[in-house]
Amino acid sequence: MAKKVLSSIPQNERKKESAKPFVSVVAPAFNEAAIIEQNLTKICTYMETLASQYQWELIVVNDGSSDDTGEIADAFAAGKDNVTILHHFVNLNVGQALRYAFNNCRGDYIVVMDIDLSYSPEHIGKLLDTIIETRAKVVLASPYMKGGQISKIPWLRKTLSIYANKFLSYTARGGFSTLTGMVRAYDTIFVQSLNLKSMDISISAEIIYKAMVMGARIKEIPAHLDWSSQKAKDYKRKSSIKIKRSIIAYLLSGFIFRPFIFFILPGFLLTILAFFSFSWVFIHTVEQFNELPASFGSLGIRVSAGVAAAYQFAPHTFIIGGISLILAIQLISLGFLALQNKKYFEELFHLGTNIYKSKGDKFV
Repeated sequence: MAKKVLSSIPQNERKKESAKPFVSVVAPAFNEAAIIEQNLTKICTYMETLASQYQWELIVVNDGSSDDTGEIADAFAAGKDNVTILHHFVNLNVGQALRYAFNNCRGDYIVVMDIDLSYSPEHIGKLLDTIIETRAKVVLASPYMKGGQISKIPWLRKTLSIYANKFLSYTARGGFSTLTGMVRAYDTIFVQSLNLKSMDISISAEIIYKAMVMGARIKEIPAHLDWSSQKAKDYKRKSSIKIKRSIIAYLLSGFIFRPFIFFILPGFLLTILAFFSFSWVFIHTVEQFNELPASFGSLGIRVSAGVAAAYQFAPHTFIIGGISLILAIQLISLGFLALQNKKYFEELFHLGTNIYKSKGDKFV
């Protein structure tokens, strides 16, 4: 049947169709029964407007929803050859959902969308235009860069997101404004070659880190993060952010980018504390030494007496200085070891990825 349909299409039209880039739109979903049908419709409707430019498919991952998300998604996909619904029996979190989707994408490019459409479908076209024009491997949608915009975001979520991205931007040193965002475009072959491990939201930072290790081109475009639709009377979205878990995930992501700063920076601060403590000890020892008469004894005895007098006056200064110095040496040493291990990992990762790519293996 498929052959008859294909043969009925003129040869020049078939060539034209095959020349279009193939795009996989990925949308993870967890307990989104209230909005999933209407938002999948919006995504498909928008993708139809790009039909002259791209072939496309939509992949939805129902990540172990406890409501009717999976059933509604299956009903929506019925009869649509380019819509695929993947299911997790239990909730495995967004990282595993994305990895599952990536391994099932057939497109030349992958665009990840949030099913709540806090980034409107129009971002898909902008991301695709950028990744094709620049030949980047990753394109980030950034509401925090110049030209970006945020609207109606709950205060706690907004604050956590802003400072998490500032922190990761500092540790990553790529000059990117948004590293935690899920809405992105990827070169499919590239992202499938990264052998991702993260199960949770830290997958976003992991992808960027490994892309940087590989020397991949990463671009960022202004985006509009808008929660206005979440305020509707018939639907009020609960933030999926778990504060403690998210903070830990962002700190660990920062550790991945620059692990040594978690040791060297505290070590440097402790070194300063030790310096001031021992400066105080030195100054007061000299003062006590000068007050002793020359007949008190030899130079060594007078120095010892000066140190003893300074210690008797403020013993805690000696203790603080000694402990600070010991901890500073240990932390700075661990920082250099972390830096060395990071370099070893990057070299091994780069080598291993190239070996897998050369063999043409598909990552699981």
